[in-house]
Amino acid sequence: MLQAARHTAIVDAVQRERVVRVSDLAQLLGVSAMTVRRDIESLEESGLVERIHGGAKIPGDARTHEPGFELKSTQLIEEKHAIAVEAATLVHEGMAVGLSAGTTTYELAKVLLEGPRITVVTNSIRIADLFHNASGSREGFPVIVTGGERTPSDALVGPIATAALKQLHLDTLFLGVHGMDADAGFTTPNLQEAETNRAFISAARNVVVLADHSKWGTVGIASIAQLEEADVLVTDSHLGEDARRILADGVGKLRIASP
Repeated sequence: MLQAARHTAIVDAVQRERVVRVSDLAQLLGVSAMTVRRDIESLEESGLVERIHGGAKIPGDARTHEPGFELKSTQLIEEKHAIAVEAATLVHEGMAVGLSAGTTTYELAKVLLEGPRITVVTNSIRIADLFHNASGSREGFPVIVTGGERTPSDALVGPIATAALKQLHLDTLFLGVHGMDADAGFTTPNLQEAETNRAFISAARNVVVLADHSKWGTVGIASIAQLEEADVLVTDSHLGEDARRILADGVGKLRIASP
């Protein structure tokens, strides 16, 4: 395939998927991973894509762009599942567990369905439905839903959600984020979601952030928390060495999950 055709195909894939891996592009285009990396470097110089460790994503900060749940749920599936399995080891019988909205926390919820009995507090419509629909196959989990205004990622946010969380006390919060950055910390493109997630953090004894490698260097418009506010960060093994070093120095404990 000629270079121009490869470049067009790569840009189309990034626009469609938002985040793509070198290995997937190499298979799609029938070329080597090294060729794809050179193509991505060239496209980044033109401002058409942004290079990340192991792949490429849509360029720019996109500080207020909030992809819908359906789109995000098709991205980095193996990485999110690995993060969920690793995070589930932190859950024990009888705990009160907070699950913020997001596709990685949703993946964790699926794993927790097969685990010990816990009480779940969530602002995610999807997670609440997941536990409700599974209650027929086994003894149901107590699930508390915050209420609030619905976002494109199916989170319930705003003053109602925040007020509900201020009344609660959680053993552990599992927090999904839009981006993570050395200076901005953990961020989101939704101002109200940032406020609701801060209330989640205040309600929790321990805060566990779940974020795959593509979140590194992404900065949403609103900060949720600084890196040091995370007791644990669970990410995947495709995260670059520089990012690992920064995050290991910033968060309480860095845990790496292998897809």
